Amino acid sequence: MTDDEIIGSIGKYEFGWHDSDDYSKGVPYGIDESIVRHISDVKGEPQWMRERRLKALELFDRKPMPAWGPDLSGVDFDAFKYYVRPTDRQVNDWEDLPEEIRDTYDRLGIPEAEKARLVSGVAAQYESEVVYQQIQEDLERQGVIFTDTDTGLREHPEIFEEYFGKCVPAGDNKFSALNTAAWSGGSFVYVPKGVHVNIPLQAYFRINTQAMGQFERTLIIADEGSYVHYVEGCTAPIYDENSLHSGVIEIFVKKDARVRYTTIQNWSTNVLNLVTQRAMVDEGGTMEWVDGNMGAAITMKYPACFLMGAHARGETLSIGFAGPGQQQDTGAKMVHMAPHTSSSIVSKSVSRGGGRTSYRGLVQVNARARHSKSNVLCDALLVDKVSRTDTYPYVDVRTDDVEMGHEATVSKVSADQLFYLMSRGLAENEAMATIVRGFVEPIAKELPMEYALELNRLIELQMEGSVG
Repeated sequence: MTDDEIIGSIGKYEFGWHDSDDYSKGVPYGIDESIVRHISDVKGEPQWMRERRLKALELFDRKPMPAWGPDLSGVDFDAFKYYVRPTDRQVNDWEDLPEEIRDTYDRLGIPEAEKARLVSGVAAQYESEVVYQQIQEDLERQGVIFTDTDTGLREHPEIFEEYFGKCVPAGDNKFSALNTAAWSGGSFVYVPKGVHVNIPLQAYFRINTQAMGQFERTLIIADEGSYVHYVEGCTAPIYDENSLHSGVIEIFVKKDARVRYTTIQNWSTNVLNLVTQRAMVDEGGTMEWVDGNMGAAITMKYPACFLMGAHARGETLSIGFAGPGQQQDTGAKMVHMAPHTSSSIVSKSVSRGGGRTSYRGLVQVNARARHSKSNVLCDALLVDKVSRTDTYPYVDVRTDDVEMGHEATVSKVSADQLFYLMSRGLAENEAMATIVRGFVEPIAKELPMEYALELNRLIELQMEGSVG
């Protein structure tokens, strides 16, 4: 693209189209016992899961809305559709998808990533169901399971029942209760002992219907000495009415295993993104969250690590970008439960056009976690004078012999920086985007190449009117 074409495209959300949603016309709004029973019936679930769902619905009704963070008092849970089934079957060939759904994923570039062997397995969720699933045969031969969560429940009931809800119980918060009652889709991953999945597994989530609620449930178990990198992306159309995305991710990192979970969240700005992500890390294990939050009207997401065994390690690298009308309330939780554990949180945020970013984090070192180490670094960049950034760090240390560091900085883009770059021939918007890209570079370099390119391109598209 020429400079004029780049500048002309800045600020446009490229994924805001929508397909026909005739399949959703008769779907009722709101959630009650009949909806929960319907979801369970359609999926042919065992009795224990049906009972788990119904109990979670009771908890959801009783649980209060969070009294901290973004204002959610205006959320009307009767305004969403909770289960929309766009097709009657899952396929493992893109050509077998209904034409409109296939065209959507073609436009998003997902089949091309698979063809180019950038990923070793792909799952595509459209509305409430995973419509496409594929994994490379060599991984299947090694015993790797990568399927949708509904199939995981059906085909691997012993593993599923052992781990489901163990890391994120239904009663944890209002939205984990809602997800447990209404969950559909998501990914089920099991990596056997010693197996390394060197090319990432990828899942892509797409909302199409107006006023849709999407509640995927992802469950990942990395057995001893294994490694897996799971990458997810997500988009939605632009509508006048809000949609609700409330996923739950549970990850179990066994002894000496390593899991990296990368998210590039690029929902349209009519989506409420309220997610619970948590990992339990055993002795010598490592959990890495790489978290990019670019879209949504409101995001509340705090990836957590419970460091259960000695020498376990948790890391979070996150970037939040808030433009006009957006509030990104993100951060991390690190809970040290065993000695010689370590954690690192690096959080960067950019606010422009009146957007608001917040870092909200907890580091808790319990009495048994002697000789543990933790370091937190929060950097915020304000692009103009009308935006806002806040930091809410919580540190709870209950033992001696702990190394704890916390640093937070807020900086503004200066006229001198812009003048320097513009004197080298860059247009004003290009100069601003260059400064922001440099600021988030420590996060971008940890992403798979195609996602790093996507992040930089999204930054360019977000920078319209950022000066003045």
